[in-house]
Amino acid sequence: MSSTTDLFSSIQLGRYTLPNRIVMAPMTRLRAVGSIPTPVMAEYYSQRTSAGLIVTECTMISPMSNGYINCPGIYSPEQVAAWRQVTDAVHRKGGKIFLQLWHSGRVTHPSLLNGELPVAPSAIAATGTLHTPVGKVTLETPRALETEEIPEIIEQFRQGAVNAMDAGFDGVELHGAFGYLIDQFLQNGSNQRTDKYGGSIENRARFLLEVVEAVCQVWGSDRVGIKLSPSNTFYGMHDSNPQVTFSYAIEKLNQFNLAYIHLMEPNEDDLGTGDVLNPVISIFRPLYQGLIITNGGYDKSKGNQILGTDGADLVSFGRLFISNPDLPKRLATDAALNSPDFAKVYGRGEQDLDKGYTDYPSLEMQGS
Repeated sequence: MSSTTDLFSSIQLGRYTLPNRIVMAPMTRLRAVGSIPTPVMAEYYSQRTSAGLIVTECTMISPMSNGYINCPGIYSPEQVAAWRQVTDAVHRKGGKIFLQLWHSGRVTHPSLLNGELPVAPSAIAATGTLHTPVGKVTLETPRALETEEIPEIIEQFRQGAVNAMDAGFDGVELHGAFGYLIDQFLQNGSNQRTDKYGGSIENRARFLLEVVEAVCQVWGSDRVGIKLSPSNTFYGMHDSNPQVTFSYAIEKLNQFNLAYIHLMEPNEDDLGTGDVLNPVISIFRPLYQGLIITNGGYDKSKGNQILGTDGADLVSFGRLFISNPDLPKRLATDAALNSPDFAKVYGRGEQDLDKGYTDYPSLEMQGS
């Protein structure tokens, strides 16, 4: 790769030629009332189709995977039909969109699960609180999955991938980050099993790799990505040797020839613990033979720098896409950026779903 590669260079990602290397990162926005995507979500994503690739917010593969109020699902016919409105809107504008498949694992509450206990690799509670139908609660101790239950969850990921295809997506990204179920199996701070899914790193990575294999059988590996966060401390996540753990997982992912892996850099809270891997990209880049998307507070200058030095292949942006629907154009022209209204990042029920969501102006609207 030459030093002239930048955010605005085209790239082949799996079977798709993307016009630029600017990825819209998956971001929870909580506008899916009753877990069914809403028309305002179609508008939101279609506003941002100038991204080389859009990755949706985390999307439930089953009722037991729910972690947040008004988070979308992909397990019912109603959800599939509603997502089709989103993908149609994106494709009408020439965009590419992957669905992020997600199971929250222990990061949920019985009030979100019809009274059932959350499931996880081990009966170890996550740290922190959660907003639920019964108010703000402390996370409870989950129920450890029985060995014979695990294939059922892998099947839910596979069926979610089938449903995503039926909904018209261009591919899927597995959420293997931020302390949710796949991550919970991988790291030994949350996985203290003694069966074939626990103990050694080979066993702890088994669930991740089996899910990847199942989803690739649906889509073909060139339309599947996975997101990992080796330095994440959300919800009390930790591992006794994260470099060894994630090095093993990432090296094993080479066998699938995925569309990409999406690596998260530590945020300020992670760095505050003082002992996380930093920077993530330079540690794991040499281990992976395919495309890597990097995420972690990038701006135009830092994004161009990491691409120009072959540190990564694409850069995903989160916060900047919240408030700038035409972010690639603004970056290309060095236009001023809208600031996000953080009080309106998350939806609050059925009222004012568009506020702080689809009402940020484009340059065209601002007369630029």
